[in-house]
Order: sequence, then structure tokens, then C-alpha cells
Amino acid sequence: MSKWAWIMGVGAIASLVGPCAWAQQSNTGSIYTCVDRQGRRLTADRPIAECLDREQRELGPTGTVRRQIGPSLTEQERAALEVQRRKEAEERTRQQEERRRERVLTARYPDKAAHDVERAAAIQLLDDVTAIAEKRMAELQQQRKALDTEMEFYQRDPAKAPMVLRRKIAENEDGMAEQQRFVANQDLEKRRIHQRFDAELAQLRRLWATQMAPAAPASEVLLPAAAR
Repeated sequence: MSKWAWIMGVGAIASLVGPCAWAQQSNTGSIYTCVDRQGRRLTADRPIAECLDREQRELGPTGTVRRQIGPSLTEQERAALEVQRRKEAEERTRQQEERRRERVLTARYPDKAAHDVERAAAIQLLDDVTAIAEKRMAELQQQRKALDTEMEFYQRDPAKAPMVLRRKIAENEDGMAEQQRFVANQDLEKRRIHQRFDAELAQLRRLWATQMAPAAPASEVLLPAAAR
């Protein structure tokens, strides 16, 4: 066989095989999918630009994973990406902990009535101890009246009053001041409790409303097909 005849034969075979092979390659039906930084699942028929900094999966027509495509980054970019991923992991942990606390809160207070009951109980406890302090203040006032009656004998020269009497008056004043400070602190604590329950109730109203609302479907974005 001459050289030209051999070349012509190979060319004819290539002209038959080439289009078939190209068609087979172009009809592989690969689908690329990933989850971007905003938590959206993206899908396209080509590698996704929004996920160049994270892993993508190439799926076959049946949905099986053909391969996983990792991010192609420089060492500096990988370091920055690692920092970003740690921040994202910390944020996810924070959000998970917040969701856990919210579940505990709604389990403890399934409705406003349950929340009102606990608020009232907390305030009642403060009122009870304040009432004890106020009773003690009334006793100290009566004692002071009796001490003042004794001091009337020494109006012209209080320095001549017996040391025991003067000590009782000083102790009475100290006791009254202590009880007054205690009652004032209880008033402040009562305000703090109301503020805490008010903030808690605002959060609970939002959580109760969320529980009543229908669940939103998962977000998935289908990117436009590449130009052929």
C-alpha cells in the first residue's frame, strides 16, 4: 500500500469516528452542584464560579457523584479561606447554641400565660422579703421612739446620756439604714426582673410566631446553562 493510500484510509476512519466520539463526550450530562457562602445550593452544567473557594461535586445523569472538585487556590488564599471557614464554623456553633436555647425557652414557656406565672412568682418572692424588711423597719421606728423618750431627760446636755443609751441609738440608726438599703436594692432588682421578662417575652413572641408559620422550602438556585 502506498503512503498516500494509507493516509487517505486513516483520514476516512477519523472522519467517521471523530463525530461519534465528540457527540458521546458532549452528551455526558454532567451536573455541578455546591453550597455557596450564603448557604444556597447552586446547580449548573459547568463548574460554578460562586463556589471556586469551596468544594463542588460533579454528578452523572443518574445523580451519582463522578468526582469532587476542590478549590484551586494559592497558599495565601488557602490560609485566608481557612480563617473564613473557622469564622463560619464558629458562627454555625453560635447559631446552633442559640437555637438550642430558644428550644429550651419555648419548652419552658409554651404560651404567655406560663411566662406571666413565672414573672409573678419572681416578683412575689421579692415582695415577701421586702415585707420582712419593712416589718423590721417598723420595729426599729418603735424602738427609736422609746429611745428618744429616754433622751428627753438629757436635752440640755446630751453628752450626759448614759453610754448604753447612746449605743442603742447608734445601733438603731445603723439598723434602719441597713434595712433602707436592702429595700432600695429590692426595688432595683424588681426593675431588673421586669426588664428581663419583658425582653424574654419579646423574644418568645417571635418564636411563637415562627412555630405557627409554615416551614419555608429549601433554597436552591439553578444557574443558567452555558452557551454552546
